[in-house]
Amino acid sequence: MLDFHRSSFTWHSHPWRPDPFYRYPGGFVGQAGQAYHVRFRLDAACTIEDEQSGRRTELFLSAPCRTEYTIADRNLFQVPSSEFRFAFSRDWRLSIANRPSTESEPTNVARLSDAFQAHKLDLRTLADAVTLTNAGQIIDATLADAVLNGHSTYRDPARQLAVTVEYPINLINLNVPAAEFQVCTGPVLLPDLRTWDGEEVQRVFVAHVAFTAFDHVEFILRREVTADPSERSWLEQPVGRDRFALHDPAKQPPNYPPPRPKPTTYQEVWELPAHNVVTSVG
Repeated sequence: MLDFHRSSFTWHSHPWRPDPFYRYPGGFVGQAGQAYHVRFRLDAACTIEDEQSGRRTELFLSAPCRTEYTIADRNLFQVPSSEFRFAFSRDWRLSIANRPSTESEPTNVARLSDAFQAHKLDLRTLADAVTLTNAGQIIDATLADAVLNGHSTYRDPARQLAVTVEYPINLINLNVPAAEFQVCTGPVLLPDLRTWDGEEVQRVFVAHVAFTAFDHVEFILRREVTADPSERSWLEQPVGRDRFALHDPAKQPPNYPPPRPKPTTYQEVWELPAHNVVTSVG
């Protein structure tokens, strides 16, 4: 049972090199040659298992932050703002989907060994975890303030893959007299198996998860939306620094200006037969 609150990923960036056009590429405001460390906790994990070979590929999702200027004294948040998350496997940085699962989109993946000069995945586990096998046990553990994790496994029969998503149960609803429970929590990450190459995926989805039984799960997936023009006038208005500020406004890179961040919503629902497991540490 993963201890998400104590598990982390740390990277050490390559020395920063100035961009030929942008003043703050990536939001960095330091000096040429500087490098920095980033550490984040994990929000969720996912395992893809090849049911024929037994090969397992592990994926992880970072805790989020708002886009920021790194490392500045003031004017720390970028406005327009977006959410930064990092999805990765043991070896690769993965693309997080902005479009629905029915649509394709460009991906941007990289080997972790190329993206960073050093990195470390620190996975912590909770000892003595027990599996809760009925609603009564889940209710008792919840009311006793135990730590709970959910594990939801679903299959892709055509590819002969089993996907197991593990996540902390940060919210659960109980109907004690009727011995009913409802897990409704997130975020989790789901692989886009259309990008599976036998070893890795390139695209993952950010989602939330809900279930009330041990044999059925529902995921609701995140996607970008385009704001109404009447809202974009303030939504896309920079405050303080402008992430897309140029060294010389007369010298613009191709396809300038790039699109501003878009708001997101959760709308696409997957309802799947599944095997749900709740584990607990008191």
